[in-house]
Amino acid sequence: MVVAMVAASMASGLRTKAMAELCCYLTVALCAFLIPSFAKLTTIEHPVKPNRSLSFLVVGDWGRKGFYNQSEVAFQMGRIGEKLKIDFVISTGDNFYDNGLTSVYDPAFRDSFTNIYTAKSLQKPWYSVLGNHDYRGNVEAQLNPILRSVDKRWICMRSFVLKTELVDIFFVDTTPFVDKYFTDPEDHTYDWKGVEPRKNYLSSLIKDLKAEMRNSTALWKFAVGHHAIKSLGHHGDTAQLIKFLLPVLKDNNVDVYMNGHDHCLEHITSMNGAMQYLTSGGGSKAWRGDLKPDDDVNHSAKFLYDGQGFMSVEMNENEAMILFYDVEGLILHQWKISKQLRSAV
Repeated sequence: MVVAMVAASMASGLRTKAMAELCCYLTVALCAFLIPSFAKLTTIEHPVKPNRSLSFLVVGDWGRKGFYNQSEVAFQMGRIGEKLKIDFVISTGDNFYDNGLTSVYDPAFRDSFTNIYTAKSLQKPWYSVLGNHDYRGNVEAQLNPILRSVDKRWICMRSFVLKTELVDIFFVDTTPFVDKYFTDPEDHTYDWKGVEPRKNYLSSLIKDLKAEMRNSTALWKFAVGHHAIKSLGHHGDTAQLIKFLLPVLKDNNVDVYMNGHDHCLEHITSMNGAMQYLTSGGGSKAWRGDLKPDDDVNHSAKFLYDGQGFMSVEMNENEAMILFYDVEGLILHQWKISKQLRSAV
């Protein structure tokens, strides 16, 4: 029924063969990748390597049709991805500038994604969340499984859980948490279909996150959102996430929170807890030049780079190695997290 409804809405010029291929992709997207869950958040399963390890890249704030060094960052991602034999890529949002996608036929999808990340090593699933710029476009278009008929790597939802034998990764739709997009949107128009009434949406999301995290038996727990909880970049801390999301992460012993939004690379560690805050928002336009001072007595900035780049994670049952790279692929910072002891390398 869903496929029939989608097919009816498409342009009449599509041929039978193309429609058959589309139906096949929809079946894959709606059935093969989605695992039923008692909680409301969609759950996706991804296998680990035969040696029970996992490796992936993290990039955010990238979709600029190759400009602002997006293509250069993509090239280095391909090189590192091949070296690490990555299993997937995580996008921390702001996938398409400046105002998301207009429809499932928007050429920006190919121009900023398919035609940019062409390396063989990057032909793996891209698990993506939405950023505030994505909410300025047609949100449903970016979430629509039809896009998988254009590029089967694309997996984007508001909030969901990626489960592996090593780590459960909780993807969180952070944009609706931020008050200013509702109270002072300036000249921007946001697509809040599926979000309003906002209070109910956020209450349900927090409830579902609590349930999924509480029921998780994974060795590691990571979380991904577009907006930072802690940051010394241009946008800084997100007050609403500190108030509503951070307590949920702490109560459920989440090891790492990864985000974009600030166009920089950043690692902040908690002085009174084990959580690491990692910003990977350097996928294209960067160099704002307005970093904030590190004067929070409860947190310590281990690394801050006001420039373009990305991040990699290699992990097994005992430890996770996190590396940050610049636009030339040079390692800028690395950090090893152990389940017994967390220490710098």
